Amino acid sequence: MTTPRILNGNAIAAQIKAEVAAEVEQLAAQGIRPGLAAVLVGNVPASEIYVRSKVRTSGQLGIYSDLITPPDTVTTEEMLELVAQLNAREDIDGILIQLPLPKQVNAKLLLEAVSPAKDVDGFHPVNVGRLQAGQPALAPCTPAGMIQMLKRSNLPIAGKNAVVIGRSDIVGKPISILLLHENATVTICHSKTRDLGSYTRNADILVAAIGRPGYVTPDLVKPGATILDVGINRITSREEFDKYFAGDKKREETFVLKGSTIVGDVHPEAFKIAGAYTPVPGGVGPLTIAMLMANTVRAAKLRRGLAV
Repeated sequence: MTTPRILNGNAIAAQIKAEVAAEVEQLAAQGIRPGLAAVLVGNVPASEIYVRSKVRTSGQLGIYSDLITPPDTVTTEEMLELVAQLNAREDIDGILIQLPLPKQVNAKLLLEAVSPAKDVDGFHPVNVGRLQAGQPALAPCTPAGMIQMLKRSNLPIAGKNAVVIGRSDIVGKPISILLLHENATVTICHSKTRDLGSYTRNADILVAAIGRPGYVTPDLVKPGATILDVGINRITSREEFDKYFAGDKKREETFVLKGSTIVGDVHPEAFKIAGAYTPVPGGVGPLTIAMLMANTVRAAKLRRGLAV
């Protein structure tokens, strides 16, 4: 067997960001600066790190960003008023509301209040419908990044059997639609699927997005398949570590130092029989922020009737 090809998400994200920066320069020549509003409610450390990374990346690419931080006591009504203000602002092309939100805030109502033209997460029902219909839309960032991963790695999609494990609105469903648009033959599996291996062992492209650590084991993978692992599962116990990473000295050093490490939805042993795969970390993750930046520029163009 040949050595599996590692799909470097950091390198591809860097390519996309460079292209976005060039587009921002071109728009600047027309007096246009794309703007992104990031709304971070309360003090959730993981969310703070993630949102500040998005804001920092915006600045690096020349995109204007506005970080808005309501207190964790904010009400649904106050958040709806904030969204209405952002919808009306001409200097804002994209609105990002970081999840999760406090329990007292109706997240569904809030996300649907965002103008579809500024919905850079691609979650609004209008954008979901446009995506399914093959119309110009703002696609969810992680699935859009996965398609870029395949295309920029020169991995063919058309005519391939693609199996998606997971049916979330954020990843499973939209990646299935995007793969269909690229002429793959798509099967969606999930936690209630019977005899999962009968589907996955025929997959040329296998997407793991079910949120369960090491769920995809070697016996579920077709030799030579391309595996896209969306999972990010933190493990903290020695027992879990040994289950997935026994003998991995480099990973063990990090685990001992930090007291934790992350594993995807694919068992590391399964990667060994793949033809190509996205590692965790450093695979699909970096593309999410890159595609958020691309969506912000896309929204700026669509709002002004410019070609995308």
